[in-house]
Amino acid sequence: MAALDGLRILDMTQYEAGTSCTQSLAFLGADVVKIEQPVVGDPGRGRASGATIDREYFVNWNSNKRSVTLDLANDHGRNTLLRMLPKYDVFVENYGPGVVEKLNIGYDVMKEVHPELIYVRIKGFGTSGPYAQYKCMDMVAQAASGAFSVTGEPDGPPMRPGPTIGDSGTGMQAALAISAAYVQKIRTGEGQLIELSMQEAMTYYMRTQISSTNFGERPTPRSGNGNHAFVSLYPTLGGGPNDFVFLMAVNPRMWAGVCKAIGKPDLLEEERFSSDIRQAQNQSLLKDEITKWTLSHSKQECMTKLAENGVCASYVYETNELYQDPHLLERGFIKEVSHADHGDVKLLGWPARMSKSQVEMTASPLLGEHTDEVLREDLGLSPTEIQSLRHGGSIGSELLDRPVR
Repeated sequence: MAALDGLRILDMTQYEAGTSCTQSLAFLGADVVKIEQPVVGDPGRGRASGATIDREYFVNWNSNKRSVTLDLANDHGRNTLLRMLPKYDVFVENYGPGVVEKLNIGYDVMKEVHPELIYVRIKGFGTSGPYAQYKCMDMVAQAASGAFSVTGEPDGPPMRPGPTIGDSGTGMQAALAISAAYVQKIRTGEGQLIELSMQEAMTYYMRTQISSTNFGERPTPRSGNGNHAFVSLYPTLGGGPNDFVFLMAVNPRMWAGVCKAIGKPDLLEEERFSSDIRQAQNQSLLKDEITKWTLSHSKQECMTKLAENGVCASYVYETNELYQDPHLLERGFIKEVSHADHGDVKLLGWPARMSKSQVEMTASPLLGEHTDEVLREDLGLSPTEIQSLRHGGSIGSELLDRPVR
């Protein structure tokens, strides 16, 4: 069985913070039913801005889910959600401040209907404090956590980090909290309210950088791509924008490994590099020696040679190179699924490998694809009753209106 087989989640999330949370649980076997607004759905689909098919962004974050469209501003649509609620263990939302309150589906309301519910809220700055009503998205959370301040060159401005861990990093913490709450519910029969602040969640990924503040007395400086010859980024043969290799030689054995890899095993015995002090004084000369070698080899060759000599190193992958990486391909991490609009597409898999839990990847759902199916399963509605809800505007008619491709 899948690890979370039997766990059912009502997913009222959008974009990435909540959506990554529910996707991770779906990859572990949970039944995730995504509740979306008719016509436009999750804004991540791109429908509100004119997209006619789901964007690649949405496809990447919503595999292994089912989609139901409900108009929660419609009394019948809201009541349908509340009728479905007792069939589920978890409800997750990451809407902006005040939205669920306006829809009258806050924790107190939902708990009255389903006392054992695990209700999860992901907010930019939480639901209390002076910033509680401020809107927030990924990079805002990263700026508010200090991540910008430690990214970039020492003599340059703060820089936006590349990964969207303000969103997805918060989502992973929410998924962990849900898993813990579900175990607690199994033991006690009690549900609970879970809240995550994206700002606070991001600080968890900043702890290493924060550990140089003397417990909050001074800021952490930026160090760019490395300020030590043995912990740095080097250009490689080719001269392309990502033709670089990054190495982290953090002890004398690895230092010797670098020297051996570049064909100068006795380099550190030379007078100019023969002690820590002299290495520090001659960092630029040491970097020059390593650079001469990296510039004569491809980034892949540099990584292989360094790694084979016991050095932590990787070339700078371009994002599309992940899909052709022989290591990831051999491990089966690159998955191929068939999507109704995009055809056969490749997606990155779920990193946790569990010997007793197997879940196949399925494509992200079309908007409203499972509305009828879920309403039949959860509420036992007949086709006539479903049609009545559809004619009243409580549920969407996206699939009925969808052009044949």
